[in-house]
Amino acid sequence: MADGFNEVPEAASTTRWVYSFGGGAADGDAKMKNLLGGKGANLAEMSSLGLPVPPGLTITTEACVHYYAEGKSYPAGLQEQVDAALSKVETQAGKRFGEAANPLLVSVRSGARASMPGMMDTVLNLGLNDETVEGLATLSGDRRFAFDSYRRFIQMYSNVVLGLEHSLFEEILDDHKERLEVSVDTALTAADWEKVVADYKAAVTRELGADFPQAPRDQLWGAIGAVFASWMNDRAKFYRRMHDIPESWGTAVNVQSMVFGNMGDTSATGVAFTRNPSTGEARLYGEFLINAQGEDVVAGIRTPQALTRAAREEMGESAPSMEEAMPEVFAQFKSVVERLEHHYRDMQDIEFTVEQGVLYMLQTRNGKRTAKAALKVAVDQVAEGLISREEAISRVEPSSLDQLLHPAIDPGAIRDVIASGLPASPGAATGEIVFAADEAERLAELGRAVILVREETSPEDIHGMHAARGVVTCRGGMTSHAAVVARGMGRPCVSGAGEIDIDEKAGVLRARGRSFSAGEVITIDGAKGEVLFGAVKMIEPELSGDFSQLMEWADGVRRLKVRANAETPLDARTARGFGAEGIGLCRTEHMFFDEDRIAAVREMILADDEAGRRAALAKIIPFQRKDFEELFEIMAGLPVTIRLLDPPLHEFLPHTDAEIEELAASAGLDAAKLKRRAGELAETNPMLGWRGCRLGIAFPEIYEMQVRAIFEAACTVAAKGEAPIVEVMHPLVAKKEEIAFLRKLTDDTASAVLKERGVSLDYKVGVMIELPRAALRADQIAEHAEFFSFGTNDLTQTTFGISRDDSGKFLDAYLKKGIIEKDPFVSLDQEGVGELVRLGAERGRATRPDVKLGICGEHGGDPASIAFCEAVGLDYVSCSPYRVPIARLAAAQAALEKKG
Repeated sequence: MADGFNEVPEAASTTRWVYSFGGGAADGDAKMKNLLGGKGANLAEMSSLGLPVPPGLTITTEACVHYYAEGKSYPAGLQEQVDAALSKVETQAGKRFGEAANPLLVSVRSGARASMPGMMDTVLNLGLNDETVEGLATLSGDRRFAFDSYRRFIQMYSNVVLGLEHSLFEEILDDHKERLEVSVDTALTAADWEKVVADYKAAVTRELGADFPQAPRDQLWGAIGAVFASWMNDRAKFYRRMHDIPESWGTAVNVQSMVFGNMGDTSATGVAFTRNPSTGEARLYGEFLINAQGEDVVAGIRTPQALTRAAREEMGESAPSMEEAMPEVFAQFKSVVERLEHHYRDMQDIEFTVEQGVLYMLQTRNGKRTAKAALKVAVDQVAEGLISREEAISRVEPSSLDQLLHPAIDPGAIRDVIASGLPASPGAATGEIVFAADEAERLAELGRAVILVREETSPEDIHGMHAARGVVTCRGGMTSHAAVVARGMGRPCVSGAGEIDIDEKAGVLRARGRSFSAGEVITIDGAKGEVLFGAVKMIEPELSGDFSQLMEWADGVRRLKVRANAETPLDARTARGFGAEGIGLCRTEHMFFDEDRIAAVREMILADDEAGRRAALAKIIPFQRKDFEELFEIMAGLPVTIRLLDPPLHEFLPHTDAEIEELAASAGLDAAKLKRRAGELAETNPMLGWRGCRLGIAFPEIYEMQVRAIFEAACTVAAKGEAPIVEVMHPLVAKKEEIAFLRKLTDDTASAVLKERGVSLDYKVGVMIELPRAALRADQIAEHAEFFSFGTNDLTQTTFGISRDDSGKFLDAYLKKGIIEKDPFVSLDQEGVGELVRLGAERGRATRPDVKLGICGEHGGDPASIAFCEAVGLDYVSCSPYRVPIARLAAAQAALEKKG
């Protein structure tokens, strides 16, 4: 029996592990995506629609889950079910698997619930061996085609299943091409391919000490095992972490009858999108290759041709389009893809093959697209009557909006173009040239911006693509691996820049007679397909049109308010521009680091007595008052939550003798005394030390100064026009006695200012809930607080006992080992930290039913965390300015999800 089969209880064999499709019927449909995977479910659906789908079978995702749960062993009954389904495929195809005279060949592909392009493994032409290749040659009447297919199979199977490197076979093929003095694979004859096949097999024997497997059944189970195994390869794990895909889902395996696009000039293969995945334009988009197999298109080995005549003319290409080269098949294909888009009511990503003039559909799935395209497709499909506004809101991934919120190249900038290629993924990026994925990741971790430049990318490069600001490839088309993955990541990409020559060993890029070394800075324009020398001036994006329309629809359905974390006028204006409904967190300590302020702050902290502190505070209050006036004017009529000083004191203290001498000179103090005082205030763990409200209670004059500055600024702005909505927030509160003391201080100071100015002004006093004790005793704290803002950054630290500044040293190991699914500082830990938020909200409302509740950690911009906030019934989220649109859309989606 094949490896991976172990005896298990007989009852388990009653489970259905295999579903068939093809011949105008299928056992499953598109609704069974969780069980059959995206590819399997859509193959079943297309078969049921009567579309030309080669017959096949799908091994369920549950079989993969079982495989890993039971020590990498297949479930009982699986082999028998595969045999039965394969027999059905043989009947429909009119061929026999492993039969020398009339061989059935199959492809073996992965198919997870969520599309993971290029992350897992595929094997094509499976079933070929020294005997069946002769049968294929006779049946097809084309010996060259048969041995071309055989050499592809040996290379792919050896890499995917046997673990040999692609390069081993590429070097053999390059040697043959050099000997024959040819540059393209299509120039090799049948005899040439026979020699290549012999050398490939000899290489396998030499490398592994065993011959290439000849038994088709062994080949099949080797490939099935490899697809299951690829679910846990490094690139798949990385992709899942990046896209929040649970490891527990598993992948399905699709075994499908092969059809051949490499059977001469009446055969072809291609990839198409029903709309442009970069812009969303409603017209057919894609590429194809005559006399090729599908891997040739996505791997960028040959330069593909346009699907339509219009696209060919726009690209300035001379090779005929599919519309021109195969007009009858193209007309059929166009009709099929239009039907698929209307059936699925979304843009489709389609793979197809033409075998000797006959069209076959190999896959359809909802196409990955840029944020710009996602917005346009969603808005256009509402106008076309295909989907509702609510569906349009749900179609756009909130995090993808980040692609639209950053600068593009200034149209007036000088463009020193060093190379041109295809506009594979829009946007612009500047960075240092790097030629390897590992190097891109290393430099990015050091905080350096890099552009990854490769001959072509492969799935093994995904970590480097993610780390890079943008990607450039010398080979590949608009549907190559680099293009598809870059669009999904929101990275700008220029592909197929054939005029670039890379000498990776020398660390040099050459193009247009110029040379550029690794580390030199370039800029890429993904919208135009150009690579430019140096850092080029950028401009801010214009968020109008489709973006404004979708945001308007989203704002109409969301319940949660969205505020911004901001303490500078620039951040506040940016937030207003992105639709923020106020400031949810103004961190006043961030206002004190300017050179003209830090000395006074240090003087205040190091003062021996209240008189010394008040003298320093008198220097600070004018700055504070001016800061608050600007924020109140920008946020006129909207709430502004100002968190009083929350400094870990060590951040403000002088650390070096030179800094101490400088402070002593400027403040007229003794340097030795300052050094001694700094030592007295030093803390072992300042994140859990003398900070937050503890500082305000020990030195109430500090908070008194800040409250006075807030209300004097509010009165000044109110006198000019619309009064701000002031919310004073006390940080790091743990006990009701703390907030009782601070509430009185706030009210007394505010009353004094308002009386002095003769102004009436409503305001609120609240607390930042960032300690577990505060959440647990929220009922008591609410006696004195009118609002809670859950500071989920620190609440995560204090709940886990993890410093977010140091967690990067070990959290990656936790992620890789599956101990945690997501970094809790990126996406809220709903079971632990979230439970404290839920308890705090419930207990706070029990005491004060109208208490206002929000969160102000960076979780306020994370869609999954926002969905939790909606479920708990918080009133608002607050996030960084550039995440405000993300939060608005995520809040709308959460409201729709809750509504059902």
